[in-house]
Amino acid sequence: MTHDAIAVIDFGGQYAHLIATKVRRLRVLAEIRQPDDPTEAFQAYKGIIISGSPSLSSFGEDSAYNKAIYDLPVPILGLCFGHQEIAKHYGGTVTHGGREWGPADLHVVVDSPLFKGLARTERVWMSHFDSVTSVGPEFREVGFTTLGGSEAAHRYAAIGSDTLRRYGVQFHPEVDDTVHGSEMIANFVFDICGCQASWTMERYVEERIEQVRQQVGGRSVFLLASGGVDSTVAARLLGLAIGADRLHLLHVDNGLMRKHESQEVLETFRAFGLDRNLHFVDASDDFLTALAGAVEPEAKRTVIGNTFIEVFEREARRLGIEGHLLGQGTIYPDTIETGGTRRADTIKTHHNRVPVIERMIAEGRVVEPLADLYKVEVRELGEKLGIPHGLVWRHPFPGPGLGVRLLCSSGVPSRDGFEAIEPRVAELAAGFFKDVPGINRCVWNLGRHAPSRVRPLPATVTRDRLDLLREADHLVMAGLRRHGIYDDIWQCPTAMLPLEVDGCGREFIVVRPIHSERAMTATPARLPEALLGELREQVLRLPGVSGLALDITTKPPGTIEWE
Repeated sequence: MTHDAIAVIDFGGQYAHLIATKVRRLRVLAEIRQPDDPTEAFQAYKGIIISGSPSLSSFGEDSAYNKAIYDLPVPILGLCFGHQEIAKHYGGTVTHGGREWGPADLHVVVDSPLFKGLARTERVWMSHFDSVTSVGPEFREVGFTTLGGSEAAHRYAAIGSDTLRRYGVQFHPEVDDTVHGSEMIANFVFDICGCQASWTMERYVEERIEQVRQQVGGRSVFLLASGGVDSTVAARLLGLAIGADRLHLLHVDNGLMRKHESQEVLETFRAFGLDRNLHFVDASDDFLTALAGAVEPEAKRTVIGNTFIEVFEREARRLGIEGHLLGQGTIYPDTIETGGTRRADTIKTHHNRVPVIERMIAEGRVVEPLADLYKVEVRELGEKLGIPHGLVWRHPFPGPGLGVRLLCSSGVPSRDGFEAIEPRVAELAAGFFKDVPGINRCVWNLGRHAPSRVRPLPATVTRDRLDLLREADHLVMAGLRRHGIYDDIWQCPTAMLPLEVDGCGREFIVVRPIHSERAMTATPARLPEALLGELREQVLRLPGVSGLALDITTKPPGTIEWE
């Protein structure tokens, strides 16, 4: 190992790779390790970070890991679940209860190298059900938290032993909502572990190119190129690794694209010099036929993923290149949200992680040069590879396209309608998520009147519904650019729900502008009043639209896409 490195122990959830990303952005190599890896696997690292987990430490869940790591002479930092496991190992106690979710204030009560240079009160992000309630004799309480303006102290939110060089925090410094989380991680990596910054994106490019060459060998690659950031960067990297002659690009119009999307994608690839083996197919009929009658989100994602492969295989046979490997611009959130790591919860299945793709991966027939990166790193890589700024920084667009923004329904409500509540502010929405079980999304009605009755209608994926959603999405995107805020917003999905409001219309439009960096967490972005007024007039005039709302949900608890 030629670089100082940190081992991140992956206990599942959405945590380990976020931590690794934060460390790598400090120009220090971070590598993911499993909790049951042998002790020898950790001996080359300068420090260890133990991730959070969906498991409950108080009940001993996921406790059968290699605890010999605690005997290693390197610093260890535990986050959330890792914090609780460190406390238990050294004689402390963990209790189920004292749940915290969302922003909290950390009050640092003693000096600690972990919080060097930071204020005595820091805004942090909580997401836990278990709590440390006491610490062992070699540890001390470094800080406690208060939540939502409450004066009640949540004890032992930060603990440490400078002698043992063991530290734990109940909150998540790896998420951007912990305001100075990066500085806390930097203090651990540099001051406590003594790492030197030498890991760069240039080094990543060199190593990935070599890995791709080893995997591909003398074969060629057939890449499904949507024209988005991920597939374009993947195409560029694959081209550098194996040469343009062995890289075939296929752009599929699946009928789920944005307005004029396919035409713009083909023009982009031609302008960028990636058209030597550029192929195009209009397969909208295939996808719409396959989606006929599909209602459930998981069913739609599976249909879309399988149809992509069917089209890919059909076109490969037509072009005589069926022996090529399949290239994909998969990034890490696609994998972990499908439950692709050993201990990850399944949040949603991505179109590039359906069973047929998993089988191809197991057979060594899939090349994914970006699978370890988050969106912000893909963009940094794209700029290093010379891809134009406007393309690198375009809003993310899901692989299944509008298929996951066009919600469907069997038309059978869970109860006979419901009374609508008009939220006032995003903070109120956070209160709903904390206090009301089963609520994970909150929208703000932008219609002219507060609706009194909403009724779900039967609906599936049809060309007419997609055309209406395309038009609404086009109005939103044009509005963001017109008001000069397109680049300030990370992503702004427009979703459509089959809802009748007060006996009128059939389709309810929801706009979800968010701020994020890595798609693992997100906060709602505020749109100018003038833009909201324009959208109210334009969208509500579209035929069949029953209402318009602004999604003010954070992630967690709600995913960025509605499906």
